[in-house]
Amino acid sequence: MTPFERQRATYVHQDEIDFAGLLTGVDVGTIGFERQAVGEVHQGNGRWGGRYFADQTGHWGYSKVSVGVGRLYLPATCSYSGAQDIDRELSANMQSAPGLVAILAYDGLCTFEFGIAVEIFGLCRPEFDFPWYEHRIVAVDQGPMRAMGGIQVLADGGMELLTEARTIIIPGWRDRSAAVPEELLDALRRAHARGARLLSICSGVFVLAATGLLDAHGATTHWRYTDELAERFPNILVDPDVLYVDSGQLITSAGSAAGIDACLHLVARDFGTQVANSVARRLVMSPQRSGGQAQFIPTPVSPAPRSDLSRVMQWARERLHEPLEVRDLASEAAMSERTFLRRFSEASGQSPKTWLQHERLGRARELLESTDQNTEQIAQRCGYRSVESFRVAFRSVVGVPPSVYRERFGHKSCI
Repeated sequence: MTPFERQRATYVHQDEIDFAGLLTGVDVGTIGFERQAVGEVHQGNGRWGGRYFADQTGHWGYSKVSVGVGRLYLPATCSYSGAQDIDRELSANMQSAPGLVAILAYDGLCTFEFGIAVEIFGLCRPEFDFPWYEHRIVAVDQGPMRAMGGIQVLADGGMELLTEARTIIIPGWRDRSAAVPEELLDALRRAHARGARLLSICSGVFVLAATGLLDAHGATTHWRYTDELAERFPNILVDPDVLYVDSGQLITSAGSAAGIDACLHLVARDFGTQVANSVARRLVMSPQRSGGQAQFIPTPVSPAPRSDLSRVMQWARERLHEPLEVRDLASEAAMSERTFLRRFSEASGQSPKTWLQHERLGRARELLESTDQNTEQIAQRCGYRSVESFRVAFRSVVGVPPSVYRERFGHKSCI
């Protein structure tokens, strides 16, 4: 078993820890954690709830999370001795300045990701009666720095400002394959060593990855880049499903807009959920989105199979409303099940069962987007024996329930 398999094996599902006492503010005694990752937010469970958590420095905070949105990695050894202690810690944080947030700027700057960081950490907050973040724009490159959209960015200073930062934001990167200046990598390593938090948005994770700091840690990025990240940096535990991953000092977000979720999560760590919710309201967005990235990924097109299987696949597509089994496809192909399984996997790169599931769910997504049929009707048209099994399968693959998917992607006339 590899170190990463051991790390993953030590995860404790949130339901195995009694958080009820934490939410009521009752002292429930001491909970001791003996491994690096003890709290994991699992994708596919849409319940809402508050969770207390700690970063790698032992700082405790409170975050309202929707399972499937983010993942928390807690420190190797930490203990909890009552929610009242955590409330006092948050109260103390709100009386002291949360420190400097340094936002990187570079030639070829990703404008949207940069704007997210400036909006959340740089905007004045007269609605709050406690100190907000200071922020500085830090130049990675010499000379004019051009951003997408024909914008030029003026920085407050160079990388020497990183020595003062408590938090450093990496808002994307100019190109995933572009070399990262060694001066920047060294500055990020030194900042991390003294306890600074590093947060990457979208492709910014490739900068963090190049530092080596993410080795043996969880991370995510845009769903289009997760395979590349895992291939180029095999020591990173890449999670393609969630909107962000919190590894204590290291926070990585998925595609562009998920940077808002990650930044709000950091605000919740520093000030609690009420403050984070207030910031979200000013942004006119939900404080926490349900589901992970899977709901935004287009249904993949399978590789072209062998011609003798193409007819069987088309035959199955025309009968998705029937409860087809692998043996039915094998019979149509005039093969034994064993031979059919082998040839199908060789030709398409997936098992017949997985292919059927994706075809059924692809059809379901189309129906949810374009028709007003109810969930039971769609389940029947897609070959599911019960609406419950359909909901479970849809949520497992797409990341949100069918009803939520329709609300987000359905045609207005169908909602």
